[in-house]
Amino acid sequence: MDIMQLGGNIELAGFNDTSKSQLAVLKKIVGNYAKEFSEKAKVGKLSIIMSKEGDDYRITAELAGDKPLKSEASGSNLFFSLGAVLENIKKEL
Repeated sequence: MDIMQLGGNIELAGFNDTSKSQLAVLKKIVGNYAKEFSEKAKVGKLSIIMSKEGDDYRITAELAGDKPLKSEASGSNLFFSLGAVLENIKKEL
């Protein structure tokens, strides 16, 4: 599984088959949440892993920091699943 680095502390894995337009939106969403996370708490690396299970996208996100956080979601809409995972982490910060 190839890993894409965004900035110094964001990793995306499993997104190789994503179209360029989808990837642009994904990067924007992840970047905005990462900025919010860093403003709320002292955080480290944000890792997001995507896998396909049939027609569903399974997203797992892990945020390193003083209190490591992990969230998972799956669904047929990639952006909705990603948003749900990142919102869960945001609520736990």
